[in-house]
Amino acid sequence: MVTGYLGSLVAFVVALLVGGLAIYISARVIADVDDYSHAVVTALVGAIAWALTAWIPLVGPLIALIVWIAVINWRYPGDWVKAVLIGLVAWVSALVILFVLNTVLGLGIGAFGIPGI
Repeated sequence: MVTGYLGSLVAFVVALLVGGLAIYISARVIADVDDYSHAVVTALVGAIAWALTAWIPLVGPLIALIVWIAVINWRYPGDWVKAVLIGLVAWVSALVILFVLNTVLGLGIGAFGIPGI
């Protein structure tokens, strides 16, 4: 039983670090912010915000996406357009990172803090 909890904790931490890396890459390219720990916290806050809003019937995923972009807008300099670009590049970055980790290295992990991944 302890092994199950430990495995879940490790999977959560790895997925959070992957989500943070995707946001870090995106923020570095779009906003010229070079702070990985800031990106990891952004991924965590964004994931919590997503979880708190995505359950709403019919419009939940749309509201959750707007709230996730709002978290990025709050955490990084720039306007809403820059926040949307950071979110989009983070999403693409997460896809590339997960492709390498899962397909090439065969790890089978996800990205916490990146919607839809």
